[in-house]
Amino acid sequence: MRYAPVRSLRRSALLSGLVIAALAIGGCSTSSSDTTDTNTGNFETVTIEHALGKAVITEKPERIVTLGMGSAETVIALGTIPVGVEKYSWGSDESGYLPWVHEAVTEQGGELPEQFTGGADLNIEAIIALDPDLILAPWSGITQQQFDSLNAFAPTVAYEESPWTITWEEQINVIGKAMGETGKATAEIDKIKDQFAKSSAAHPNYADVSFSFIYNTGPGTLGVFFAEEQRVAMVRGLGLQVDPVVNTLTESEGTDSAVIGLENAHLLNNSDLLFTFYSDPANRAEIEAQPAYQQIPAVARGTIIAPTDQPFVTGSSMINPLTVPWSLERYAPMIDEAVAKLNK
Repeated sequence: MRYAPVRSLRRSALLSGLVIAALAIGGCSTSSSDTTDTNTGNFETVTIEHALGKAVITEKPERIVTLGMGSAETVIALGTIPVGVEKYSWGSDESGYLPWVHEAVTEQGGELPEQFTGGADLNIEAIIALDPDLILAPWSGITQQQFDSLNAFAPTVAYEESPWTITWEEQINVIGKAMGETGKATAEIDKIKDQFAKSSAAHPNYADVSFSFIYNTGPGTLGVFFAEEQRVAMVRGLGLQVDPVVNTLTESEGTDSAVIGLENAHLLNNSDLLFTFYSDPANRAEIEAQPAYQQIPAVARGTIIAPTDQPFVTGSSMINPLTVPWSLERYAPMIDEAVAKLNK
């Protein structure tokens, strides 16, 4: 692979703090070609352009690292266990891993990926030490500086337009393209759609039920996720309908949602159900104690679905081949309970 001859040199340089030198090497490597020639085997060079630059992948990747949410799961479903994944401790179980990832890797008899710190404190040295030949971050908040450092070592795929904004189909497709597994990616998308169709058919009483998916960042705040945001799409997949009011709201930049403030809670008056989550018990207590929050019809009648199990909150917030079957069977009983209250 084009990156292979200088990987050891780059790793040594970067781990010793010579990031500038590594970037210089990476700049020469990634800009030397933009071809679509067929390389050894059946893999054809792939160039993926995105908001932060481009990734040029010249050979089928074998050592993949994933950042952000949802990418590790798709990589596993497409046939490769990542060598490293961003640690997501908030949703992990007692194993220290997201449970559906742990289950899938264990079932395959594979080795669990190394975990590293992500976000603003992204551990670039730890990633480089894993000697990746592809870094996937299509649903993440990776910065330009982080991208430049990583792409100097291995082709790195970031988000197409905005941080933390991508549909689940787009995420699976771009990962499939980067891995040279477009056919498998299409098959996984079709499989997910089939799972949603079967779930929706199994719950015909959901068809006329509207919902909004809300969140908070503290007292007095209120945000509403848009229909294509993945946690909303998960609920839609079960057959419920997004409250039409959501389509009238203005997006807050880079959030795939509208921040409306608690003073505009009346906009949710026609939502039969509300879905939400809280960062911790203290956050839940302070939000639910607000009179304006209590007066939202769905909150007042108890048709609000706010799971507290952290792995479930995480798993139901993203759509991919591993989380959909894991989440759907857990979601339905919660929704059934809320829908039953509408008919009382």
